[in-house]
Amino acid sequence: MMSDGNQDPFKSVGRKPGLQIWTINNMQMVHATYCIKGSGQSADIHYWIGNSSSQDEQGAAAIYVTQLDEFLGGSPVQHREVQGSESPRFRSYFKNGLIYKKGGVASGFHHVDTNAYNILRLLHVKGRKHVTATEVEVSWNSFNNGDIFLLDMGRAIVQWNGPKSNTREKLKAVLLAQDIRDRERGGRTQIGVVEGGDERDSPELMKVMAAVLGQRTGPLKEAVADDKPDKVQNTNVRLYHVFDNSGNLVVQEVATQPLTQDLLHSSDCYIVDQSGSSVMVWKGKQASKEERHEALNRALGYIKAKNYPSSTTVEVMSEGGESAMFKYLFKSWSDKGQTQGLGTTYSMGKIAKVDQVKFDVMELQARPELAAQQRMVDDASGEVKVWRIENLELAEVNPSTYGQFYGGDCYLVLYTYRRSNQQQYILYMWQGRHATNDEITACAYQALDVDNKYNGAPVQVRVVMGKEPRHFLAIFKGKLVIFAGGTGRPGVVNPDPDPGARLFQLRGTNELNTKATEMQARASSLNTNDVFLLRTDHLCYLWYGKGCSGDERVMGRAVSDVLSKQDKQVVMEGQEPAEFWVALGGKAPYASDKRLQKEEPPHSPRLFECSNQTGQFRMTEVDDFAQSDLDEEDVMLLDTWEEIFLWVGNSANQHETKEAWTCAQEYLRTHPAGRDPDTPVICVKQGSEPSTFTGWYNAWDPHKWSVSSPVSLRQSSLSSTMSPSPSLFPSSPAGGNVSPSAGGSGTFLNPELLIDKSPSELPHGVDPGQREVGARFCQVQPNPMQWLFL
Repeated sequence: MMSDGNQDPFKSVGRKPGLQIWTINNMQMVHATYCIKGSGQSADIHYWIGNSSSQDEQGAAAIYVTQLDEFLGGSPVQHREVQGSESPRFRSYFKNGLIYKKGGVASGFHHVDTNAYNILRLLHVKGRKHVTATEVEVSWNSFNNGDIFLLDMGRAIVQWNGPKSNTREKLKAVLLAQDIRDRERGGRTQIGVVEGGDERDSPELMKVMAAVLGQRTGPLKEAVADDKPDKVQNTNVRLYHVFDNSGNLVVQEVATQPLTQDLLHSSDCYIVDQSGSSVMVWKGKQASKEERHEALNRALGYIKAKNYPSSTTVEVMSEGGESAMFKYLFKSWSDKGQTQGLGTTYSMGKIAKVDQVKFDVMELQARPELAAQQRMVDDASGEVKVWRIENLELAEVNPSTYGQFYGGDCYLVLYTYRRSNQQQYILYMWQGRHATNDEITACAYQALDVDNKYNGAPVQVRVVMGKEPRHFLAIFKGKLVIFAGGTGRPGVVNPDPDPGARLFQLRGTNELNTKATEMQARASSLNTNDVFLLRTDHLCYLWYGKGCSGDERVMGRAVSDVLSKQDKQVVMEGQEPAEFWVALGGKAPYASDKRLQKEEPPHSPRLFECSNQTGQFRMTEVDDFAQSDLDEEDVMLLDTWEEIFLWVGNSANQHETKEAWTCAQEYLRTHPAGRDPDTPVICVKQGSEPSTFTGWYNAWDPHKWSVSSPVSLRQSSLSSTMSPSPSLFPSSPAGGNVSPSAGGSGTFLNPELLIDKSPSELPHGVDPGQREVGARFCQVQPNPMQWLFL
């Protein structure tokens, strides 16, 4: 180990799921705390660097991280965290926020004495998604109009809300103040709130602040930028082979994006660089011990050589233990022995092929996680209505032709189903590849009109021709046909794209996942893994590739009857008559390798807060996300790889809502793995989420937004309960004895009992419509020691 003075620094390492924290004290690793967290299926080691830490301390931390990684078998992912630039995963461990304390070990990691009240500090609280609190000078000079400040005086904490701070920030600050009270003071600290824009409504609290800070003599500073959004998604991803040559670090470029997994060799170590926004190190299983041991140091040396900021994110991982973010940078990635939901997805060429097991609607409704994995809200037995865009207006489609889509048209498909005895709607906007820009625009406007007729309830899904999602396939019961061009308008004669012959690829194993897609009538369009229908002026051939299954042949024959009532001549691959090749313009090479049938790996879902306020598309990732992370004032993007969900909060500003579709397209376009820009995009409104969305969240509460919450937290609404005696707070900066007031006739409740709770879960006496305005005063037995003043 590192020194004789600490022979076994890892003896306290727990093997159970949890979060353990150590500090570097006099170059030794000292255990600080432990709490249960996580599943135990994977491990992450984070080492955090304070802005005032010494180079020796940073070096010691890096050494201990490497040794701890070896102690745990080399499987953990190592993360380097720098104060103020922590990763979303690191921040997710501390839901109530991070507090940056002044000083070093002596001040930051001593045993907490819950009876110590000789404290005076000012905490500058920032952030809506990721909350941090930094100790600053106890002075009015530290304040500004946009942030929140906690004046901590031991027995009392005053929360001062900047006039330009918002509701979410205020609630986060309340939870942070409460966390300080409970963890550091044993629950024996009282909390008061001052609205900076209405200080006259809190005269007693302002007297306390003036006693500590002195009288304010001038205006406060203007608001400063809040949470820094994550850096612009960088498409410039490069893979480097890193090795030592006679003591010199050699960095050799291997490839640029999109990266593929086969570029990584088990005998080597590599660096993946996102143009300085993050640096990831991959250690092959067969790399030398020295190379694996030096991986972290080489990453730091690489950052220095590139003149990247010292706050650059660093991750180090071993082969087989790659992080989800690392896999996201690759065009394709597969893990040994992986499975996906209840079926297997294969990628053949550019089109996904899905084998689905059968399931019933009751199971989908009872298990939203299954609905999400299968991308199916129900069993597709609901009602369907289809319109076509004609002369930029809606024209109803004859139900006898439902399922027939032409590449020169745009369509709206309204699907209606029931969930929990309530009508639910999905509005698909299908865009033909050869539709005009005017028709595509009209389709979007007409969708808005239909949406308004149903009071905004429909979930809107943009569907690009050829990229139809699973549920869209299912609602047409195996009779979905995509024509390459032309129009379905009555009375219009569509010319054959290939005179004398038309070729259709028939793909699917059951009526829930089958469709026919028109291809160019050429031999090169064939694929050994599929069924094809070749229709000529005289004959219809049903061609079975060697790689297709019996179920695919059955469904191929069924959908071929939609295309032609003629008798079909079955042709097995390799036994084609001469007339077959003549109709296709002659023989030609085609996809005939069964190895094209690759398993499409599952990807972990990712949630982002979207923002383009700076003029560039930016996103802030929310790690370990939950329903409570969906902010009513934001547009959120949920990436499940096969689909993109845009969740629009009820209070999201008009500009963000309008730009939501553009944001999703920009996200796909700039994705470093070279994502398909035609990936289905699904727009979901707050309160109308389908199970294919809610299933990605643990313990989704359908009643969370059944009662609208106010948009502001006002001190004046609680003025009748804000009459503490002046003796409640210290009268001088030195503090002194503080005794809680026994006055009043009620108590305010713990915010965690009120926030993100359904009406049925609220404590008795709480008005659901006022719960987020500070827990409206409820008549329960008072306990002054636990008062929370808002």
